[in-house]
Amino acid sequence: MLQAALNGSWPADAHPLLPVTARHLARDARAVAELNVTSVHVHPRDPQGLETLDPVYVGDTVAAIRAQVPSMEIGVTTGRWIERDPRKRIEAVLAWGHLGVGKPDVCSVNVHETGWVDVCAAARSVGIGIELGVWTSGDAVTLRNNGVPPGTTRVLAESTVTDPSTAVAEGLRVLRALGSLPVPVLLHGEDTGAWPVLEQAMMLGIDTRIGFEDVLVTPNGYLAAGNDHLVSEALAIRRKLRSSGYRV
Repeated sequence: MLQAALNGSWPADAHPLLPVTARHLARDARAVAELNVTSVHVHPRDPQGLETLDPVYVGDTVAAIRAQVPSMEIGVTTGRWIERDPRKRIEAVLAWGHLGVGKPDVCSVNVHETGWVDVCAAARSVGIGIELGVWTSGDAVTLRNNGVPPGTTRVLAESTVTDPSTAVAEGLRVLRALGSLPVPVLLHGEDTGAWPVLEQAMMLGIDTRIGFEDVLVTPNGYLAAGNDHLVSEALAIRRKLRSSGYRV
C-alpha cells in the first residue's frame, strides 16, 4: 500500500500548495485517489490554520474528504504536540466516534507519548482503527513489551533521521527492533530522508507513504507541484524497481 500524508504539521506558508483547509485537503485526497491511493493521513486545522483535535474541525475535514472520495481510508493524528493532556486527547477521540460521516477510519497514536495505551483503548471503543507511530528502536521495544493493542490497523515505522546517507539504516534498525508483528508495518522517512526510505520500503515489499507531511520536494530536489505530484514520483520509483526485478 502507498498512503498519502497530505499536510502534517507544516505552517501554512511552508509550500504554496500545502492543503490546510478541509476543502483543499478533500481536493488533494481526490487527486491522489485518481492515482489509486486508497489511504490518506491528514492533520485537521482550525479556522486560524492551527492543528486541532476538536471534533468540530476533525469532523468537517473527514466529511469533506469522504464526500469527494467515499471509499478512501481517512486517518488523522492524535499528536501530543497538539494537546499535551492525555485525558483531553482521550476525550477528543471518544467524541470522534459520534461524528457520523465525519468519523475518522483510523487515528495515529505515537508510542512514545504519555497515555498512548489509553488513547488506543479509546479509539477501539468507538470503532476507530489505530496506526501506531514508532519513531525509534526504543519505541519498538516499548511496543514489543506492551504488545500490539487490539484494534491496531498497522504500525508506522518512521525514520526520523533526515540525512539521506543514514536515514535508511535508521529505518532498518527500527524494523529489526520491531521484529515480527501481527499487523502490517508501514515504513516512511521525512525531509531529505523521505525518498531513500520510501525506495527501501518498496524494495522490502512493505507499505510506505509519501506526501507533503513528509517532504516538499521531488527526488531531484524540485519543489513539488502537489501531493499528486509526489505520489506520481513514488509510483515512478515503484515502476523502476519492478523493471529491475523487485516484486513491489
